[in-house]
Amino acid sequence: MIQVEKLYKSFLDYRRGWLPAVSDVSFSCLPGQVFGLLGPNGAGKTTTLRMISTVLKPTSGRALVAGHDVVTEPEAVRARIGYMSASTGIYDRMTAWELVEYFGRLHGLTKDRLQARMEDVFAWLQMNDFREVLGSKLSTGMKQKVSIARAIIHDPPVLIFDEPTSGLDVLVARAVLQRIAELRDRGKTILFSTHIMSEVSKLCDRVAIIHRGQLQALGAPADLLAQYGQPDLEDLFFHLVDRADAQLAEYPSV
Repeated sequence: MIQVEKLYKSFLDYRRGWLPAVSDVSFSCLPGQVFGLLGPNGAGKTTTLRMISTVLKPTSGRALVAGHDVVTEPEAVRARIGYMSASTGIYDRMTAWELVEYFGRLHGLTKDRLQARMEDVFAWLQMNDFREVLGSKLSTGMKQKVSIARAIIHDPPVLIFDEPTSGLDVLVARAVLQRIAELRDRGKTILFSTHIMSEVSKLCDRVAIIHRGQLQALGAPADLLAQYGQPDLEDLFFHLVDRADAQLAEYPSV
């Protein structure tokens, strides 16, 4: 459902020239699967997700979502994805209900379909207690639920979550992860970006570890632990990051 082939993205720095943010990234994610993109802040996770969701145009390489090319068929891709960014971006003067309704209308849902869908989503996410609360009055956890609701309101087959538990307390974070697991069990294709190892262990069927814009490892968590002889994902992560940094120090021009 998501196919990424040799994605590359560079940005212009007026002092240092063109700098690669993501280089030669390839992976695939299938329906009913959570694919984890694991890396430290600044590793290239968000840039990769933005290219897949058509927010950024790749410098080179290719990405397909549900069979549609992100560069040549961006509108078809947007119709088939739900994207939840790391920043909630909730409008202060709209209620939770109004905001989700607005996004449903943007996706072209009919009035009757949208009403039924909103009732289902608000009940499933346990949002009815604050459906009439303005965005400016919502807690961080409430805003995160609204962000999930607007990402799934049109029932897309592909969902992209960029650090969805960022800033949440443990109880709300647990509830968010449970909802993502339920979406996976419903057959959704889910791309999940995080730097929290425990979330990967709980959710992800496959994982790609990215550092300095490049993939360091790719596979099922258990297989990667066996391959690199590491006891857990945290040790594997630091092993790969340290190895990549050592290689860069030895060959800085590579």
